[in-house]
Amino acid sequence: MQPKSKPPRLKRNHPPSKKRKKDYTSPARLKRIYEALDQLFPQAQCALRHENPFQLLVATILSAQCTDERVNQVTPELFRKYPTPQDFAALDPKDLEPDIRSTGFFRNKAKNIVAAARKICADYGGKVPRTMEEMLTLPGVARKTANVVLGTAYGLATGVVVDTHVFRIAHRLKLSEGKTPEKVEEDLMRLVPKERWVSFGHQMIWFGRKICQARKPLCAECPLEATCDSPDKTV
Repeated sequence: MQPKSKPPRLKRNHPPSKKRKKDYTSPARLKRIYEALDQLFPQAQCALRHENPFQLLVATILSAQCTDERVNQVTPELFRKYPTPQDFAALDPKDLEPDIRSTGFFRNKAKNIVAAARKICADYGGKVPRTMEEMLTLPGVARKTANVVLGTAYGLATGVVVDTHVFRIAHRLKLSEGKTPEKVEEDLMRLVPKERWVSFGHQMIWFGRKICQARKPLCAECPLEATCDSPDKTV
């Protein structure tokens, strides 16, 4: 009598295993980013030279689509010529245009600077306001400019400055997938402790200038190279 043959085993079709998605915003990774920025730029400050909040406001408006170096070449003589908000408020924008021509988009910048000075004199007693809501009422001022002035001049953490450097690096480090500066700022405000908002913005800007540059990032010199898998990497 032959032994009964065992029925063939049926192969089970297991669903393909899903790869665990990498957490780019884990506390451990964020800690490494903060430590690297602190090591590189422990005393990072705004590069725009100024002596008071109004001068910083003017310089920040001028810095749109222009380098800080160029703005710093223009502002010493500009502020010597027009030392107060009242001096700017009394100008016809066309009178200001020749002084700021080299910063680019000078007609629109002149119009906004004069209009902002007039509103500051008329509504805020000649002093740059200290809240985001009030800052956004000034012509030519959006959140980036307001954050620069409030954070640098007044030490108020109202948000994170998102300029072209911060926007680029936030995407390279996969801290945000936001398509606009406003969305990137929202993501960074959610991730970065509030007490770091001001310093983090300054550090990211310097990091973008010195290492994580737009066209050719210096990845071989970057302390974050091991934790970065941006397609723009050069190593």
